[in-house]
Amino acid sequence: MLYYNRDFYCIQIHDKEVACDGLLFHNVFEIPFVELEESEDFIIKNLFQSIKDELEWKDSSAEEMIRTYVKQIIIRATRNWKKQNLDNDILKIPNNEIDIFRDFSRYLEIHFREKHNVSEYADLLHMAPKTLAHRFKSLHLESPNQLIINRILLEAKRLLIYTDKPVKEIAYDLGYDDPAYFNRLFTNKTGSTPTNFKKNYIPGKKYNI
Repeated sequence: MLYYNRDFYCIQIHDKEVACDGLLFHNVFEIPFVELEESEDFIIKNLFQSIKDELEWKDSSAEEMIRTYVKQIIIRATRNWKKQNLDNDILKIPNNEIDIFRDFSRYLEIHFREKHNVSEYADLLHMAPKTLAHRFKSLHLESPNQLIINRILLEAKRLLIYTDKPVKEIAYDLGYDDPAYFNRLFTNKTGSTPTNFKKNYIPGKKYNI
């Protein structure tokens, strides 16, 4: 496990270098899992060992050295993710299309609490809502609208499970001025009211959106 904070290495700030935001991080399309081939596994393990060595040596330049290793791990993981997910028999996204999906993922992660409409994200991407929807449909991806709803519900579930906030406050936190509308949306999409979801939550159980 590799753990670091935003101050040590910020993905958003360094995205031009590693091109991973929206793919490995803030990916709204699927879980960003990367399977390593034997040769790649050897390289990644060596990078982890190099990080461990730097932490033990505690040299004055160790922090910067570790950052370079972290960057290499991210770049290699991103390359493998693209190879496995964007250029295979199931899904092929042309290179000139990748940025659209990365940008949509990033914008959604930043704005899902206050922007709930496809048109708002289309504006950020400088395209018509129908064009954005068509891009997703042509690649057999979930619609932009469904991805927006999925992200909102995921955060709603997190707040219901891990905080003591009442449903009304959670609705406001997620940008809904009408808690009753939020309640209906949650119930319609999950088959359970927010209150019942919280009451019946079982740790470790997988809950579909």
